[in-house]
Amino acid sequence: MRLLIVEDEKRLALSLAKGLTAEGYAVDVVHDGREGLHRATEGTYDLVILDIMLPGLNGYRVCAALRAAGHEVPILMLTAKDGEYDEAEGLDTGADDYLTKPFSYVVLVARIKALLRRRGQGAGASPVHVLGDLKVDTAAHRVFLDEDEVTLTAKEFAVLEQLVVRAGEVVSKAQILEHVWDFAYDGDPNIVEVYISTLRRKLRAGLIRTVRGAGYRLEAAQP
Repeated sequence: MRLLIVEDEKRLALSLAKGLTAEGYAVDVVHDGREGLHRATEGTYDLVILDIMLPGLNGYRVCAALRAAGHEVPILMLTAKDGEYDEAEGLDTGADDYLTKPFSYVVLVARIKALLRRRGQGAGASPVHVLGDLKVDTAAHRVFLDEDEVTLTAKEFAVLEQLVVRAGEVVSKAQILEHVWDFAYDGDPNIVEVYISTLRRKLRAGLIRTVRGAGYRLEAAQP
């Protein structure tokens, strides 16, 4: 899952990004409203964490502009304010949830997971994907192969998730990089091959097929 944080308190934004990256999300960070609106409009994000008090454009205006343009990405608003009027205004502009600072990081992660789960259910998607004897629970971040649980790192799971939600389809290296690594990643794109190799070793060699020149395809695991 790819997240965008729009927060002008740089220490808070970078702290959140570090924690969420460790959870397995790809995270981009911007510090003003105009850049946040531009990035959210141009990028393919699964959720936006949006502060209200921002330079350039405040969070209310960013949220309203995204909704007016037809973007349905879940938006979790953050604010140092506290009051029913602020919450009502935030939700009225199209925000999906609202969190008042200071907040618990654990609560933030729970809200993010709930919004992503709600979005998947709204689209008719199940968090549990079954392909042959492979079962991947994207909500609980658990993987089973022939009833045995397989332990994966956050990044390994994120790569597998990109393949399992498009099982049977070819997923390009660029698509995996875009959703698993953040916008600022400028390292070796062959990092994807390293993770694919690790997944094959932990799961089963024939599970992930390489489609030469195109990408990778997840196929039903056979005993």
